[in-house]
Amino acid sequence: MRIFRLAAAAAVTVAFGLSASAQDKYEVKVAEFVGPQHFMTKWLVQWGEKLEKASGGRLAFKHFPGAQMAPAPAHYDLARSGQADVSWFLHGGTPGRFPLTELISLPYMAGSAEIGTKTLNDAGLRSKHLDAEHRGVRVLLLLTHQPGNVHTIRKPIRSADDFKGLRIRFAAPTIRDFVAALGGTPVGVPPPDQLEMLQKGTLDGVFIDYGGAGIAFKMGGTLKYSTEMYSYVSSFGVAMNPDFHRKLPADLRKLVDDSTQGVEKEVGEGWDALDAIGKKLLVEGGAEPIRLPPQEDARFRRIGEQVIEAKLKELEDKKLPARAVYQQMKSLSEKHAKTSKNFWTEK
Repeated sequence: MRIFRLAAAAAVTVAFGLSASAQDKYEVKVAEFVGPQHFMTKWLVQWGEKLEKASGGRLAFKHFPGAQMAPAPAHYDLARSGQADVSWFLHGGTPGRFPLTELISLPYMAGSAEIGTKTLNDAGLRSKHLDAEHRGVRVLLLLTHQPGNVHTIRKPIRSADDFKGLRIRFAAPTIRDFVAALGGTPVGVPPPDQLEMLQKGTLDGVFIDYGGAGIAFKMGGTLKYSTEMYSYVSSFGVAMNPDFHRKLPADLRKLVDDSTQGVEKEVGEGWDALDAIGKKLLVEGGAEPIRLPPQEDARFRRIGEQVIEAKLKELEDKKLPARAVYQQMKSLSEKHAKTSKNFWTEK
């Protein structure tokens, strides 16, 4: 009888523990470095709402947009340290930390956000090369924005020669090298500080996508010329603190892990749709769109090829498999271009 009572008590205890675990609620703090009006902030809010519903309310998301938790360059470390449970971060915010991942930002690598996002989330590429660069976090999603252009406040850029002497904000180390190769002076500026520096005249222009310029950072009325190169993409990541992930019950971990599978097209299309909206806002503010003639486009691309080769050699000297990763990315980009939006073929 005593053995039976002990066994029964143990069963009740286990059942109670399982029930309590199943009912535990977990607050998920999400850090975003741009404001609540930005597409990606909105997407992350909707992502959280879906997980809240799927978990029966056991997951509760709290968002901190507009770099409330820390400046943009610190967002990766917010997730790594656990100050945030989830963070959306810009790889280019900490130059040199993700050298292989940032190869996607080399000139003319991806013709749309859809192509770039599909490329970065290739299972083989991530498992062999990219996830390992993201030390101390659990990567949920990698992504890019739509290809960016160069926008200026005084001097229009109609040819490669027009870059000479201009102070241009770069979005990633690879674009820093591109600006320098074109004869400009590359300037590193956190995304939220671009507009102020343009207005003060300490920048002559910025490399940024139309959506970022027109919507996220409200540069309409300040920018006067937009040269439509569609020459690069910036890469981002969404990451979770690994300790937070481990403390979740198994069913919630699975919900989180599954929630970002197969969303590459959705996220990419969302970013690509910002192009026309952002362009419209800049034009309404007085900006002149400039399309490059074919010979100048080809010239920019040749200079881009020189930048690519120099970057690959630089990373190979550091014993990194840069050329193999670049070739894999290029092959994936070309494959996805056949079934995805491509700004290069629409120009």
